[in-house]
Amino acid sequence: MIELQRISCEEFKTVQKIPVVVVGDDVRSLNNIGSIFRTADAFLIHHICLCGITATPPHPDIHKTALGAEDSVDWVYYDDVCSAIDDLRSKGYKICSIEQVKGSLNFSQFIINKDDKYAVIFGNEVKGVKQEAVDMSDCCIEIPQCGTKHSLNVSITAGIVMWDFFKKLH
Repeated sequence: MIELQRISCEEFKTVQKIPVVVVGDDVRSLNNIGSIFRTADAFLIHHICLCGITATPPHPDIHKTALGAEDSVDWVYYDDVCSAIDDLRSKGYKICSIEQVKGSLNFSQFIINKDDKYAVIFGNEVKGVKQEAVDMSDCCIEIPQCGTKHSLNVSITAGIVMWDFFKKLH
């Protein structure tokens, strides 16, 4: 940590974060959850909302991929994603579902406004973001793909999205 000039968990809590909240909508793999925590730590995400069947720390399988980021990144649990959306919207967040739906924006065309706060929703590994959450979103964004598969792993998708927000807002 010293050689890499990394800050401590306590210092991380005081560092200014980017105005982005990551929302996990029924993410079932604890390894994916851990990876999302670790990436959120790397890119100074404000906090994470874990919803529905998404597991919460502490858990050894989350820790296996989070490597302690579950302690540095703040998180909150909601029984369902719609409650998280209502709460985040009341706090001024723009709600963006990361999902392939009719009318979704190509991520390369999505313009991030530095004056806005964003909540980005990532869905279940099989079913994606719930339709109710899509319907409540201010926009839906999809990552362009050119291969034979129609989707990316949720932790990879989250990493791409968090990185793009970080490089534009930090």
